[in-house]
Amino acid sequence: MQLLKQILLRLSFGVVSLLFISFVTFVADEVAPGDAATIQAGEKARAEDVEALRRRMGLDRPWPIRYVEFVGNAVRLDFGNSYTGAREPVSKIILRGLSMTLRVASLAILLAAGLGILLGTIAAVRQNRFADRAVLTLSTLGVTVPNFVLAPVLVYIFALQLDVLPQTWEVNRVAPDFYYLLLPVVILALRPMAMLTRLTRASVVDTMQQEFVRLAVAKGVPPLRLVFKHVLRNALLPVVTAIGTSFGFLLTGSFIVERAFVIPGLGREAIEAIQKRDTPVIQATVLLAGALFILVNLLVDLLLPLLDPRIREAQV
Repeated sequence: MQLLKQILLRLSFGVVSLLFISFVTFVADEVAPGDAATIQAGEKARAEDVEALRRRMGLDRPWPIRYVEFVGNAVRLDFGNSYTGAREPVSKIILRGLSMTLRVASLAILLAAGLGILLGTIAAVRQNRFADRAVLTLSTLGVTVPNFVLAPVLVYIFALQLDVLPQTWEVNRVAPDFYYLLLPVVILALRPMAMLTRLTRASVVDTMQQEFVRLAVAKGVPPLRLVFKHVLRNALLPVVTAIGTSFGFLLTGSFIVERAFVIPGLGREAIEAIQKRDTPVIQATVLLAGALFILVNLLVDLLLPLLDPRIREAQV
């Protein structure tokens, strides 16, 4: 019962957060110069033509009325039609790009979590030795070098110079999809991997100084069993929380990478919608990204009691 109350409370806060996100996004789009009608009409369009187009699109009505209508329709998962192109339903556009964005973000977080936990554990076990210093140096570079710097460097090395990986996503692919996603996934994964490496190292070092670990060492527990069964199980709790947060950020961080590598995901649709002032698509993508972020963190909160009995006892 207590767990159910916590879930309902978190979901309530999530709904409030989504309302705030949608309101800020709507107001930001409203106060920005121009609108979708101005962009569609073109620079040389007459004022009366722009105004007529604005009336047809419903943009001449007060923005609070349009916002309330948007929220009411969004509750029913109806985001209307796109303002541009074939004016297809926004839900269709979202579903088309969501699977690709989830695939890229999931592969990136799996790579980041796997290597981050492994390298962080090695650095902690070999504390103040060469392996530890090397891992810390590499993780520092991973944290400080941004994706927009890393992307062109890796593309230049592996796509242009070595010619072993493609520069962009292709419609007519001649190899498995992973071949085209390898560079984007690595670029997305490097920063969270560096952060998880440093966090894992710090947590493992702290756990290895606990009394129960010293007792296990005194009893002659083998080193591998000591690390994987006793140390990591307790050290991974903050790491799991960080993985959930990182995955949420990867969902939005993939937007720039998708655009750079021409990947047909949600991020590319969102950026193109921003350029065209396609408000329905902008609102839907922002809301979806916020909802996924909230759900991922809720799942992490539900997973932590399964990993740590002390959290279960506190909830009871």
